[in-house]
Amino acid sequence: MKISDKLQGVSRRDFFKVAGRYGLSSTVLGLGGLGGLVTLPNLAAAAESTYEKRFKKEARHTLKFGASGFNARNLMIERAGCLEFARDLEERTDGEIRVEFIGDNQICGQLSCVEKTQNGIVDIYAASTQNSAGGAPYLNVLDYAYVFPGRASQYHFLYSPESNAILRDPLEKRHGLKFLFSHCELRGLQMGASFADRPTVTKLEELFGTKNRVTGTQLGRIAMQLLNLNPVPVAWEETLDGLKTGLIDGAETWASAVGYANMSPVVTQSVDLRFFCGTEHTSMSAKVFDSLDGHLQDAVMESAYLAQVHVQAANEAALIKTVGFSDPVLPGTLFDEHGVRPAFLADDQIRMAEEMCAPEHNPEPWEQWRERLNKWAGGLDTYTELHRVARQVPPDMKPENVEPRRWWKG
Repeated sequence: MKISDKLQGVSRRDFFKVAGRYGLSSTVLGLGGLGGLVTLPNLAAAAESTYEKRFKKEARHTLKFGASGFNARNLMIERAGCLEFARDLEERTDGEIRVEFIGDNQICGQLSCVEKTQNGIVDIYAASTQNSAGGAPYLNVLDYAYVFPGRASQYHFLYSPESNAILRDPLEKRHGLKFLFSHCELRGLQMGASFADRPTVTKLEELFGTKNRVTGTQLGRIAMQLLNLNPVPVAWEETLDGLKTGLIDGAETWASAVGYANMSPVVTQSVDLRFFCGTEHTSMSAKVFDSLDGHLQDAVMESAYLAQVHVQAANEAALIKTVGFSDPVLPGTLFDEHGVRPAFLADDQIRMAEEMCAPEHNPEPWEQWRERLNKWAGGLDTYTELHRVARQVPPDMKPENVEPRRWWKG
């Protein structure tokens, strides 16, 4: 069943009527557990059941979870693990922790969630590390060009105890954020109307000189400049119109973001350039985490681990079966429905791009940021260490075959 069909049985007005009775979090968590076509009676029943389970006793801690543009509908497209984490944490702590899930940009957006967590307005947030890098610049460390050969290497890194020294500890020390888990994809270019009548991209040079939206990452911008992709900052609310009218040629993001953010109707080609991270992550205020009793801290970490394992399996399946990021595109997927053509570049084209922009081959443009990140990491050579850990698994390994590990246990 197409995601767009799932909620056809419930109007927006009826959804919020149920939410008004049982609370938005209980309604969203209840919806997340339903399969098939959702009707008003089964949504109400799921919301009531979830509400009764969540409020059977008074919580010791109520944590606000700001999830930028996410809701129960689009979390079935990009499987970022937010609802699974919240549901499991409540159950694991037997209601000692209650999570108020606030999505749909109601309390914070892609650019503001990180700062609102740092300022204590929310306790947990979900947004891309690239958009969050404005408020937490150390997150740029994930965005060296071609440091990750594939999605398997990204998952391997996040599960690795070595991710603590390279990513998690400096982020917590410098920005007060505890990195919990993340979805993993690699960014490409999502081309709009100006590529509708062009043949499917096969050569890197066909992208040279195009004008493309860039997110908040400074390192991503360096890569785009080196690849002659003309990065331009465009407000998110103007991006879809820009792609539709041809004002911009493309936008750098990943395939499932095209699906969840409703970009599919205006994207014509999804070019698998894989040039740096697309990581829709969930982080928590370190101050809030430290205020919890030890057994509740353990529960947070175990729920984060469960969410990471869920994301690894579920998003790999959703990429093919829900989004349609495959060759051929499967019928009934979002890419099939909207005529989006995935463009998977040959190895020699990816190698050409890597030689043009990766720090290993073209170090000078990266030196200033590399020095800064290394200093924040206590003198660690961040690029070299990331590059090494990312290559501990074969470059062609299937992401779903990466062995999960509890990274905090060493």
